[in-house]
Amino acid sequence: MSKILDAFLQENLKELRDQGLYNEIDPIEGPNGPVIKIKGKDLINLSSNNYLGLATDEDLKKLAIDATNKYGVGAGAVRTINGTLDIHVALEKKLAEFKGTEAAISYQSGFNCNMAAISAVMNKKDAILSDELNHASIIDGCRLSGAKVIRVNHQDMDDLRAKAKEATESGLYEKVMYITDGVFSMDGNIANLPGVVEIAKEFDLITYVDDAHGSGVTGKGKGTVKHFGLEKEIDLQMGTLSKAIGVVGGYVAGTQALIDWLKVRSRPFLFSTALPAGDIAATMGALDKISASTELHDKLWENGNYLKEGLSKLGFDIGVSETPITPCIIGEEKLTQQFSKRLAEEGVYAKSIVFPTVAKGKGRVRNMPTAAHTKQMLDDALAIYEKVGKELGVIS
Repeated sequence: MSKILDAFLQENLKELRDQGLYNEIDPIEGPNGPVIKIKGKDLINLSSNNYLGLATDEDLKKLAIDATNKYGVGAGAVRTINGTLDIHVALEKKLAEFKGTEAAISYQSGFNCNMAAISAVMNKKDAILSDELNHASIIDGCRLSGAKVIRVNHQDMDDLRAKAKEATESGLYEKVMYITDGVFSMDGNIANLPGVVEIAKEFDLITYVDDAHGSGVTGKGKGTVKHFGLEKEIDLQMGTLSKAIGVVGGYVAGTQALIDWLKVRSRPFLFSTALPAGDIAATMGALDKISASTELHDKLWENGNYLKEGLSKLGFDIGVSETPITPCIIGEEKLTQQFSKRLAEEGVYAKSIVFPTVAKGKGRVRNMPTAAHTKQMLDDALAIYEKVGKELGVIS
């Protein structure tokens, strides 16, 4: 091994560990459900994005098995050669119906969507206005595009209007886009899309909403854009198929012309093998379940509100969440990691989130209640939170 590389790795890994910023990965021994097993111990799972419990749904597992038996374990090629199966076409039609758009395109992951779509539409002649708390995949997609990235204060419509005016009237850019998460995953708050649309119309901004944590959760399951009734106003709706949908992959929904363009210019679509049929079949089944009934959606919100109320009554700082995402903001990084470790020792798996995922000094344990949790599980978790919180001086 190169001595220079080894020195670099050892020095920087030590620095991360000393600062409480090194993330330990805990393999799960079995399915990622409301209770998980790690190192032989059962833990109440409050760290999964499996919002509706669909990742372990028996009906979806059967759909995946049947499709795998029919099509095989892989698509065999990229979409533009001969990797487009008829089931891909069916999925994209269903996604467009689900999101209320003319068309949709599927990708291998939500991260890929942002790398693909942003760089296919925007270039070095353009500017992107980006909320300062946007997800890392948005940041990377913006960088890849080569466009001028202008950071906008979080959810600050006055700042957005001022920067939109400056960018569009400067004469420096051919196109200007505003991009935002629909639901901000670290805080659980919802984007002010009506305010965004008003400003976008005033300055002819392209609008892009990353609804990874909104699809299946907000808008009675149809997402944040649907929540506000703005399906005809948002240019690009992006989402993941790996969170509330419970499987894997991502999509972008919009006009037929937009999707046609992404099929010929978005690089992950052109150069990465297509999603396997088993995952597609399970995804379609999940979309059918979400569209047919709000039962899982309603249970998710009931559990989320119950956990929020319980943590707040105990004295924890849960921030400004408007969704089931429930952060317990601890602050200092080492204390945050210690808090998470003690929760696990007592029977709750709630992962610590520290810099660089959130700002320094804003460390938190993020709780993700799901539709699959029972009230007894949540009560047990709250009791453990109270014990550990008092023990470490986080609550009195």
